[in-house]
Amino acid sequence: MEILPALDVAGGRLARPGPAGAVPVEAFGGDPLAAAEAFAVAGARWLHVVDLDLAWSGEPRNLELVRRLARLPVRIQASGGIVDPGHVEAFLEAGAARAVLASAALADPGGVARAVGGFGDALVVGLEVEGAAVRPRGCGRGLALAEAVAVVRAAGAPRVLITAVARVAALAGPDLEAVRAVAAGVGCPVLAAGGIASLEHLRALAGIPRVEGAVVGRALLEGALDLRRASAELA
Repeated sequence: MEILPALDVAGGRLARPGPAGAVPVEAFGGDPLAAAEAFAVAGARWLHVVDLDLAWSGEPRNLELVRRLARLPVRIQASGGIVDPGHVEAFLEAGAARAVLASAALADPGGVARAVGGFGDALVVGLEVEGAAVRPRGCGRGLALAEAVAVVRAAGAPRVLITAVARVAALAGPDLEAVRAVAAGVGCPVLAAGGIASLEHLRALAGIPRVEGAVVGRALLEGALDLRRASAELA
């Protein structure tokens, strides 16, 4: 199973989302390039890069950073509230290998299908899960999980990222029940995010059919999880 270190960035610096905006992250001196280089040395083959500026402003403002990261011996999966196909194109042109279409896009099933048709394997469809619903962060409206899974399956999504929103950065463990439900229904490979903090969490995810990877942020940045050891254990 692949481990994708997550780097949330705002203004070109490591950050995390807070109630009033971006909160600086002290790990690696706040330098996402230094963090990326360290993860590459530790054996990472992918990085999950979240453009918080895009998530908040609607415009990608870290494309130059993506270009720099793409020069490293890792592949980039870009994220950050992406709903506009033009933003998918911008990240891919900047060097990202994949881009994550945000849950908000599920409001237009036809648009999701067109995006899948246009970008193919370079597109990941994101499902931000709270309980039995998919609820985009910052949006009060949502879809029942089963309804969202049906949209994804009908669109022919090549890959899905399921994020347990309430568990992000909480280190409390992944939402295994939701991951199992999504993996059983979507008919494609699944990545899991939210709450992953230990080898035990990773092993539990690896035991679920169709789960091919885990996005891990805080636990890796703070050194609670050793990337090299975890990758070797799951190889």
